[in-house]
Amino acid sequence: MLKGFKDFLLRGNVIELAVAVVVGAAFTAIVTAFTDNIVNPLVAAVGGDNEMGFGFKIIASNEATFINLGAVISAMINFIIIAAVVYFVLIVPVNAAKARFAPDKEPEDEPLSETDLLIQIRDLLEKGSYNTVDDDTDGRHSDKVRV
Repeated sequence: MLKGFKDFLLRGNVIELAVAVVVGAAFTAIVTAFTDNIVNPLVAAVGGDNEMGFGFKIIASNEATFINLGAVISAMINFIIIAAVVYFVLIVPVNAAKARFAPDKEPEDEPLSETDLLIQIRDLLEKGSYNTVDDDTDGRHSDKVRV
């Protein structure tokens, strides 16, 4: 059990995942700072003179009922920025590297269709490259065919 755990840790995927989490957390902090300090003031400016930001109160006398549309818009902008960076910095280069350096699949690697298998069987039968198999129980020939 411990050997399997050791193999899992040393496989490399765990280390890559840990690095990705740390880098993702650091990048999220950068994007959050950007949206909090640049995007939020711009969105609040669109909201007008409301001291609480871009949004509205459901009950005018209760501040707990304030629906903060600015925070939702900032979160969406935050998500779009992170998704764009992940796509253009990670996904596009990895896909390009796979397309460039990955070996092409051999035709033998792809599973054959039933038609292809039947064609191969027919060709083998036409060549006569098949043998009968001895029955193990009494040493006589059976009707089994080995291709």
